[in-house]
Amino acid sequence: MIITVTGGKGGVGKSTTTLNLARELDGVAVDADLATSDLPRGRGPDIHDVLAGRAAPMDAVEWLGSVRVLSCGRTLEGARAAELEELPRTLDLLDRKYKHVVVDTPAGLARDVGVPVASADVVLLVTTPKKPALLNALQTRELALDLDTPVAAIALNRVGPDSDMPDRLEDEFGIPTTAIPESEAVAAAQETGAPVRQADQESEALARYTELARTIQECEQRGRGARNSVGNAGR
Repeated sequence: MIITVTGGKGGVGKSTTTLNLARELDGVAVDADLATSDLPRGRGPDIHDVLAGRAAPMDAVEWLGSVRVLSCGRTLEGARAAELEELPRTLDLLDRKYKHVVVDTPAGLARDVGVPVASADVVLLVTTPKKPALLNALQTRELALDLDTPVAAIALNRVGPDSDMPDRLEDEFGIPTTAIPESEAVAAAQETGAPVRQADQESEALARYTELARTIQECEQRGRGARNSVGNAGR
């Protein structure tokens, strides 16, 4: 299953969510933010090399701590050499090997976001309670709908303990919403480039990432059930 993590606005926690979701799903995190990457950097070939035809996707996946990552280079030369048209094929190959492929994306609504959204089985919207971030997330939702990619869930970051925003989003859009509080565990994990599970296994943030992973798995199971029903109807 390919899960594209997006939200329109920068700085809302897409990369952090990508890394933690990949860890909780035991999948692979893919850094498709080809110009301004934020996921941890590996030592070997990266997605720039893969999209330029210099490396195979599986050869560029590394264990970084407790999570598999297809990282992205930091050079302008690498970004220019990368062919965005190769991303769908790359994700498809990874999907055949790993059960869950979690794709980090850049900010905005340009083609470098549209391609990974169109290539995904589902989209995970990431936002914060601030109005500009919410508006950008809603625009990204419209992009996903235009590309026929369903939105599986919303990750609402930096939520206060008494906020009713998660319930309001679920009521208005009918999309499961997981509230992830700002916490010392998240900050500590970000400092080391590790998932929260490595920083604090008792944290509320980890419980919410686990909940988010469960929501994605339930969406996947519903999709399989629908496909099986269609297949059985044709017999």
